[in-house]
Amino acid sequence: MKTAKEYFDEYAVSHQNETNQAIHYICVPLIFFSVIGLLMSIPTTYIENTLNLSNPLLENWAVVVGLIISVFYLKLGFWYFIEMLFVILISIFGNHLIGNQVNLFYTSIIIFVLAWIGQFYGHKVEGKKPSFLKDLEFLLIGPLWVIQKLGKKK
Repeated sequence: MKTAKEYFDEYAVSHQNETNQAIHYICVPLIFFSVIGLLMSIPTTYIENTLNLSNPLLENWAVVVGLIISVFYLKLGFWYFIEMLFVILISIFGNHLIGNQVNLFYTSIIIFVLAWIGQFYGHKVEGKKPSFLKDLEFLLIGPLWVIQKLGKKK
């Protein structure tokens, strides 16, 4: 497995243009958030029957997938894991709140599609293909890359 620095360096190659970066600062978190919402929209009968939980914040597929992808972040480093765990938990809570007001599935689809349109526009401006076309792990690196880039802009 590559180190976090190797991932970030490789990801940065196709994210040099300031417009593309600005688009990514908005669209990558929105895509991540919408994927959490889509996962939370999947029926949870299996989870409910298996775990016997009665908490809608815990008994959803976003929690299951979040735990699985957290292993990837933990392998990159403890603080990367903590940062992304925080993002996952905020995304679950935010989607839970949205789901109490509107249809979460349709809202997540709209956010997902619009954010991907933004992403592809950013890459058109950049003149380079999105990193995930080369390696699907970059779908997990994108949100962490955004956190790291924004954290350095103090």
